[in-house]
Amino acid sequence: MKKKALALCLAIVMGMSLSACGGAAGTSTAQPEAPAAEQPAETETAETKEEPAKTKTEEAPQAEASGEKILHAAASFAYPSLDVHKEYYGWYTSIYGISEALFRMDENMSAAPCLAKSAEADGKTWTFTLNDGVAFSNGNPLTAEMVVKNLKRLAEVNERFAYLGEFEMAAPDEKTVTITTPEIYPTLKNDLASPECGMVDLDATTDFDNAPVCTGPFVISKFQPEGDVEVVKNPAYWAGDVKLNGAVFYYMQEDDPKILAMQSGEIDCYNSVSSAALEVYKADPDQYNVVSIPGARLQFYILNEKTLDDAVREAVNLTVDKEKIASYLSGTVSAAVGPFNTNAAYGKVAVPAVDTDKAKSVLEADGYKLGSDGIYEKGGKKLSINIAYYAARSLDTLALLIQEQLKAVGIDSTLTVEEDPDSTYIATGDFDLALYCMIADKSGDPLYFIDSTLKQGAYYDCGGFDDDRCEKLIDELRYETDPADRAALANEIVQIAIDDNAFGYVGLFNSTTVLRKGVSGFAENIPFDFYGIDANTDIQ
Repeated sequence: MKKKALALCLAIVMGMSLSACGGAAGTSTAQPEAPAAEQPAETETAETKEEPAKTKTEEAPQAEASGEKILHAAASFAYPSLDVHKEYYGWYTSIYGISEALFRMDENMSAAPCLAKSAEADGKTWTFTLNDGVAFSNGNPLTAEMVVKNLKRLAEVNERFAYLGEFEMAAPDEKTVTITTPEIYPTLKNDLASPECGMVDLDATTDFDNAPVCTGPFVISKFQPEGDVEVVKNPAYWAGDVKLNGAVFYYMQEDDPKILAMQSGEIDCYNSVSSAALEVYKADPDQYNVVSIPGARLQFYILNEKTLDDAVREAVNLTVDKEKIASYLSGTVSAAVGPFNTNAAYGKVAVPAVDTDKAKSVLEADGYKLGSDGIYEKGGKKLSINIAYYAARSLDTLALLIQEQLKAVGIDSTLTVEEDPDSTYIATGDFDLALYCMIADKSGDPLYFIDSTLKQGAYYDCGGFDDDRCEKLIDELRYETDPADRAALANEIVQIAIDDNAFGYVGLFNSTTVLRKGVSGFAENIPFDFYGIDANTDIQ
């Protein structure tokens, strides 16, 4: 099928389907996804509605005329509150450079020091030491006691962090925090890098929704709930000089206004760039710097071991061409090897190369014969599989592309689209191949995804994968504290599932940022969605 014909099919499918948000997370307690705000933009195939172009504030150009550096950025989403601990609002206070957590995820997907300079684990007890001179924007020092108070408040107001309430926390001195967990908990340092764990001066803050007092390099200047946000430099920033004098974040959802605003000079940068916009910016490299790196959100499929025999599952995985899929999606995804970024220590697995001749040989060795219509059959029954998907995260595109690739080797398929996969095919197991998309790496550690998909009886173990060796290794991973040993365990676990042809890991959504020439430090090299400006963000 040629690309134009496939695009027409996609338009028809999308017209018949309702969009679902990131796996309809609201229906699942096993996989609480971030809301759409934290999810990368999809490839657009329909016209976007008109949105009035944003303009810079009057104050900003005046500031720039006096030599001040004011960054102007577009934000695809806006929220009603700046309360760091509630919902996912901390993701945006982090993006705005207002709040900081004890640790910060870096470009290597590791939890690096931030407000805390070290973390040591001894059995069930963790000891965290705060950095020297850490203070809130009002000058009050961040004490260990205030850290404990913040984590307890987070556990009370955010159900995703309610587990922190089960931990015993203490502040033996002003710079030391101890946390004792009921069982050995190797990933606590990574958990505390989550932006919801940002520190707030709970004693001095009187308006958590509009004016939290935090430790970041910037403080709120203007906040319009569900609208634009302005920040100014924190002159008392504890970690040193802040290069920008301030920043403005314009709430701009649609693609076209962002492109126009970049071209007219109204904005300097934004992330989650769509494939259509990507082509515009790449065509003008003298004006724009485009940075695209594999992110943490994974497109994958589950192969049902209850309905597909070993030969068919192997043939499917030998046929699905991830590189061609990534190419068709025009730079919005990178072909995946396993579920994690290959730069991560726990992303070192191997998959067989695409080999359609071998796929056919595997089927024929299992007794399948090619029919006159080009479709394999066995025992008088054609080889046809049911591909289930939901129309978001480009999964509708994947469904059509995979269907086309399978048909080319003699495997027929039918497409079943659902609005809510969690209450349909994921819950019932009514599929042969189930497409899904989720954040595989939430905090620089592999356990979350592995435990959600490969553990026997796990929420996404709906295809019947079951391996005793894998179960044993997952139990070891749960309590292993050495990072190198954790990575080795994770790689072995994922390799078992790959060798079993239980899953197909298709693509990692790219984190794509466009910056006007001379702009740098807008978290463009970090694969997580919850960073934006910091002390080193600059305009030359």
